Amino acid sequence: MKDEERHQGAGGTARGGQAGAGGGADAARRRRRWLLRLLVPAFVILAIALIYVSNLWLTERFNETTRNRANLRLALYTGNLLSELKRSSIVPRLLARDPALIGALNSGDFSQSSSRLIEYLDEIGVKSLMLLDHSGRVVAASDRNLLGAVFRNSPFFIEALRGNDTVFTVSESQNGGLDFAYSRKMEVSGKSIGVIVAMVDLGQFESAWAGISDAVMVTDSEGRIILSTEPKWRGLKEEEALALRSPPSAIQRAIQATTDWAMPPADAYISGKALMRQEKRIPFRGWTITSFTNYASVRERVNAVLALEIMAFAVLIAMGFYLMSRRAVSRSRIFQRESAELRALNQRLQQEIAERKRAEKHLEVAEQSLAQSSKLAALGEMSAAVSHELNQPLAAMKTYLAGARLLLRRKRVEEAVSAFQRIDDLIERMGAITRQLKSYARKGGDQLEPLDARHAVDGAIAMMEPQLRQRNVKITRTLPREPVIVLADRVRLEQVIVNLLRNALDATKGVKDPQVDILLASGDMATISVRDNGTGIENLESLFEPFYTTKQPGDGVGLGLAISSGIVNDFGGRLTARNAQGGGALFEVTLPLAGEAEGEEGAGGMQAAE
Repeated sequence: MKDEERHQGAGGTARGGQAGAGGGADAARRRRRWLLRLLVPAFVILAIALIYVSNLWLTERFNETTRNRANLRLALYTGNLLSELKRSSIVPRLLARDPALIGALNSGDFSQSSSRLIEYLDEIGVKSLMLLDHSGRVVAASDRNLLGAVFRNSPFFIEALRGNDTVFTVSESQNGGLDFAYSRKMEVSGKSIGVIVAMVDLGQFESAWAGISDAVMVTDSEGRIILSTEPKWRGLKEEEALALRSPPSAIQRAIQATTDWAMPPADAYISGKALMRQEKRIPFRGWTITSFTNYASVRERVNAVLALEIMAFAVLIAMGFYLMSRRAVSRSRIFQRESAELRALNQRLQQEIAERKRAEKHLEVAEQSLAQSSKLAALGEMSAAVSHELNQPLAAMKTYLAGARLLLRRKRVEEAVSAFQRIDDLIERMGAITRQLKSYARKGGDQLEPLDARHAVDGAIAMMEPQLRQRNVKITRTLPREPVIVLADRVRLEQVIVNLLRNALDATKGVKDPQVDILLASGDMATISVRDNGTGIENLESLFEPFYTTKQPGDGVGLGLAISSGIVNDFGGRLTARNAQGGGALFEVTLPLAGEAEGEEGAGGMQAAE
């Protein structure tokens, strides 16, 4: 026994040690889980901070490099432009002393002058040369198409005649561009005999500048653009040029108020792109050269470095997720078991849904039977009043028969025949009552046919007449003189009107002078209105719901209005209810009118039936 106790004690101690070890392992796992949860957000924040700082530093560095390159290009452009202008400025001074050109102006013989200018053009390299006489007419030119042209009002002609030195002018050309010209007056013995003009080809620089990513323009002392990589800018101010929309192939112009988060504040915006604006003054007539450099190259280089950093962080994160996924595998197995249970539960739900659908089908059949039962129940309620109505003719018939028997004994045949005639009238009245009840008791059909709504109203009132007389209810019936033809089943339409009349009778039980108004109106639609002076309707929203009733238990089950609403919907109409002004309830049955052809057939059929 003692040995067994020692073994049990040792086992308990071992189990306690295992439990303690298990608790320590759980605590360690929890610590690792919390550490991992803190480490992942910290790593992400560190990565975002490092990328942000790298982006700012790289952007600043590459922007400075781009700006230095833009300044270097502007210096090069300025030097080339000044070199071309200075070289071309010497041409008019040299040609103004040419004896051959002076002799041609004096003699009026210009047959060799154009050839001589063409030879000079090949040696000098200007755009074109022109020789104008004292009237401003071109008498010799390197471009023979200009011979005979008159430039009397051109700036280069007028300014040359006014001055004694070489003048530089900028004027609009015939093709809408700008012409740059050096011109000088030619004199003989102090008398002006003509003007020599050298056109400077500055458009070559525009073509050279357009080959790079910058947009370059040169403005004069008034701020007007005279040279530009964009032809539509010429002649405009800088603000107008940047706001001008250009073709899709050129740099789009559109001022934008926001900047890219990665870039410093931009100098200008063109087509929503941030641009670096560099400006340099040209030591010639107050000219200024301006360039707009796109930040796209800067952004590309910065993004390349940032992409490497992001990729490195992504690899580290992927490794972390891989380690975490191993733990997720074990959880997925638990989820698989739970999903299997959910599938089993889903199958059970599908079975219940199928059973519910079968129950709904049975309920639909039961509702149809219940509608017929409701009509028979109403017929049963009317049977007491009908029996009372039949007892009166039977009692009268008994009296007339006794009187006729007595009259026959006294040989008063004519008076006996009159008594028999009264008995026959009573029998006809009883037959009409029973025929009406028999017609109402039969089950209505699904086939709709044209019928006069007035006949349906008369039939329903005739069936309810015994109950109305027992209750001493005042009935006001308003029917039009003309037929009101609708597409409906007469039996079911009479059932709707009888249900509305029964509800009106029940609603006026506590009223001193009960009254029910029945109105049939015809317009775009046929409307049958039943109004009472009862207590009105308390809950309009639930009025047409099945089994909703305000009657005492045993007086009704709340199906009459629901069945009536379904019947009217089958006819393509609508049954509505509201509280009437002045008290009481108002029910309206709205039905579509039948066509004229159908109406004639329906009226003929009803006349034949009568």
